Amino acid sequence: MKYDTFRREYTAGGLTREGLDACPIRQVEIWLEQAVRADLIDPTGMVLATVDAGGEPRQRIVLLKGLSDAGFVFYTNHDSDKAHAIECEPRVSLLFPWNVLERQIIVGGTAEKMSDAESADYFMTRPRESQIAAWASRQSRPIADRAMLEQQAEDIRLQFGDGDIPTPAFWGGYRVVPQRIEFWQGGAHRLHDRFVYRKCAQGTWNIEQLQP
Repeated sequence: MKYDTFRREYTAGGLTREGLDACPIRQVEIWLEQAVRADLIDPTGMVLATVDAGGEPRQRIVLLKGLSDAGFVFYTNHDSDKAHAIECEPRVSLLFPWNVLERQIIVGGTAEKMSDAESADYFMTRPRESQIAAWASRQSRPIADRAMLEQQAEDIRLQFGDGDIPTPAFWGGYRVVPQRIEFWQGGAHRLHDRFVYRKCAQGTWNIEQLQP
């Protein structure tokens, strides 16, 4: 199969500086709301890119679970590959790939661990089966087969019975504190619209338009 002939025109509309909010977090919220209203599958799914201790880049999809002026929040196992990479190199990148809307948002910033209290508050809102899965999975570690994984989950289910399931000490949240947020909107004839917000020393944001 030849892939070099796959192409399409981007016709959803342009992006102008006048149409952008002065605060990039507010602009992310606007686009997120529009992605939800468009019934996209996993509109809060974002690609997290890290670099590990050996310099190897890795990407995986995580789900946005919180957004504020402080940053972008996701949760994971602190013994996972992504967590070990963040410990070595906290500078990460996030990508919201909304291809259907001909849009993407790229976030560059520093990932920092959230407090145990913040992680516990969220953990208690998770469905019980998700809580069990968090305990059962030795994330990123090898396993013989799926049956072994399901047995680990059953063991945890029996261990806690009908009682509350506490937050695992090895599980919690990360907040990506942004320094750079880029908004990309597809344009006709590959003349796309790109605007990047860069955080200044004073905490304000500078907006700049980039060539496609």
